[in-house]
Amino acid sequence: MKNKYKKKKILFSAVQPSGLLTIANYLGVLCHWKEMQDSYDCIYCIADLHAMTAKKKIYKKKNKNENIKTILDTLALYLACGVDPNESIVFLQSQVLEHTQLNWILNCYTNLGELFRMTQFKVKSKNENASINSGLLTYPILMASDILLYDVDKVLVGEDQKQHIELTKKIARRVNGIYSKEIFTIPSVVITKSGSRIKSLLDPTKKMSKSDFNRNSSIFMLDNIELINKKFAKAVTDSENPANISFNKQKKPGVSNLLEILSALKNIPIIELEKFFLNKTYLDLKLMICQTVKNKLLPIQEKYFLYRKDEEYLKDILFRGATKAKKRAKETIKRLFSVLN
Repeated sequence: MKNKYKKKKILFSAVQPSGLLTIANYLGVLCHWKEMQDSYDCIYCIADLHAMTAKKKIYKKKNKNENIKTILDTLALYLACGVDPNESIVFLQSQVLEHTQLNWILNCYTNLGELFRMTQFKVKSKNENASINSGLLTYPILMASDILLYDVDKVLVGEDQKQHIELTKKIARRVNGIYSKEIFTIPSVVITKSGSRIKSLLDPTKKMSKSDFNRNSSIFMLDNIELINKKFAKAVTDSENPANISFNKQKKPGVSNLLEILSALKNIPIIELEKFFLNKTYLDLKLMICQTVKNKLLPIQEKYFLYRKDEEYLKDILFRGATKAKKRAKETIKRLFSVLN
C-alpha cells in the first residue's frame, strides 16, 4: 500500500553537499523546508551521489574525513534553517543503496535522446568541453530514482530543475504503462523561483553558484559580516549618474539582481522597492542589502555552529534518517520486482 506512513502528502527535496551553500540555495530551497514540514510528510536528502558528477570532485583527492566534514556541514545548515529530524526524514543519498539499484533499472526504460535533450546537460557539457563523464548525462535518471523510490507527491525544486521532473514523470508513466500497474506515484512539482533568479554579483548574466571559481561572485551562508560587506561593495551596478534604481534585466542586470535579492529576503514586491529607492544612491541600495542579509544569516550561523559542534548527534540523525528512508525504499523496490519477475 502506497503512502501509508502519514495522512499528509509526501514531499521530497535535496541539495548537493558539493560546496558551501549560497543565499541562492537558501532562497531557492532551504528557506521553504521549515514551513513545508507543517503541511507535508517531508523527505530531505543530502545528494552526495549527484555531487560526483562534478569533474573537479571526482579527480580531486579527498580523504574520508574531508568528505564527512562536507556532509556534516550541509546537515548542520539544514538543521539551522529549521529542518526538524523528528518531523522529517533527513538522510544521506549514498547510505540508501536502493537509489543506485533503481537508477540502473530506470536507465533501461529511458531513451538516450531524452537525456541529450536536457538543457542542463547541454550547458554543462559545453562548459566541460570533451571531458564529460557519463554521470552528467544520466544525472536526471538518478534524480528520478530519488523521487520515485518514496511515492512522492510533491517535489520542491528550483526552476532550473523543472525539465528533469518532467522526465521523471515521463519515465514513471512509461513503466506504469508497460506493466499496466501503478508501480510509481506520478509526482507534481513545486517550483521555487526566487533562488534560480539570483545571479552572480560580478556577472549578473549567469546564476549565483556555489561552484563559481570567483568566490566574490556569491554570498555563502557562512560568510562573516566583513566578507558580506566586501562582496556587496564590489557587486556590479552600472554607471548611470545620478543613480537610477529600477528593475530592468536587459538594460540594468546588476541593479535588477540586487533588487531581486532584497525583494526575496524582505518579501517586498520589487515595485515597492523601486519607490523606496527613488532619488537614492547605489550605495544606499547596497547598504540595505548588506544589513538585510546579515539579519537573515546571523541567527542561522549561530544555530549552525551550535549543531556543528556535536558530530555524534549529526551522525545519529543520518543513521536514523537512512534507516527510515531504506524501509520505504525497499517497499518500492519489492513492488517493482514483483512485476519485473
